[in-house]
Amino acid sequence: MLFQKKKQQKLEYDRENQKPVLRCSICNGEQVAGLKDLRSGRFHEVMFVRDEKEVKEFMEMCGISEITKEY
Repeated sequence: MLFQKKKQQKLEYDRENQKPVLRCSICNGEQVAGLKDLRSGRFHEVMFVRDEKEVKEFMEMCGISEITKEY
């Protein structure tokens, strides 16, 4: 019970004005998952991604099957 992983909650976001993306660094390979505002282009960071497992968790939180990468 002490070391159980928290159950992932669904991420609530405005599907018309925001889209989930992975922001990737070309230099060091760092990846950050978040929401991009389609009107202003601003990026809201949700979580730091270390491997593909965490990418899949983020996609499940958003309720999507594919995600785009931005460099």
